[in-house]
Amino acid sequence: MTEPISTASQAKMVTRKDTPQDLVAIVPLRAFTCVSCGDTGWLLVMEDAGPHCLTCADLDHLVFVPAGDAALSRRARRSSGLSATVVKFSRSRKRYERQGILVEPEALELAEQQCLSDEDARRRRRERDQLRREAEDVEFQARMAAAIIRLFPGCPERRAEQIALHTGQRGSGRVGRSAAGRALDNNAITLSVVASIRHEDTEYDRLLMASVPRIEARERVRPAVDRVLDLWRAGRR
Repeated sequence: MTEPISTASQAKMVTRKDTPQDLVAIVPLRAFTCVSCGDTGWLLVMEDAGPHCLTCADLDHLVFVPAGDAALSRRARRSSGLSATVVKFSRSRKRYERQGILVEPEALELAEQQCLSDEDARRRRRERDQLRREAEDVEFQARMAAAIIRLFPGCPERRAEQIALHTGQRGSGRVGRSAAGRALDNNAITLSVVASIRHEDTEYDRLLMASVPRIEARERVRPAVDRVLDLWRAGRR
């Protein structure tokens, strides 16, 4: 026995209403017997006389392309002289649902090559975008380092470059990547310098490791931070 199917067109309406001539192969919910040869299979094609296996329906030379890759399915169907939509009846939803398509092997091979070509193109585009972003980052970090030296002429050049590299790292979420930081706002630049001094020139990190609350640790090191800021603003190191 097979699942209840009145006519082949009933299954066709589920998949492609705009093309009623589209061939449909059905994944049976129970074992079936082909009315032509008495054999069975994993798919059936419903005709007026009853269910037919793929061989008797002249579709056994086609290969199955599961649903999930829209580009592959679209290209394979377009290149295939003969194709069929594969559906399965969902008992919970009370309807036929698309499982994939049957296409000629050559069409599938061509579609796979085309999709690989697309992936190669996307990979090359990603590489170009990455190079462009890296160049933009280098240029931005150089401008930020120059802005740091402008505000704090006593800051060593190498230190300014390190601060710019750290705070201007793409995707870091640090102040250098904020809108103000990208605009080289003086306050944003100062905050970046302060953060660097706090970690590199004070006992702030050691206090944190000693379980001192962050706000308290910042207050303790504030005088040391201010001393370095004053020196760098005055052009001294």
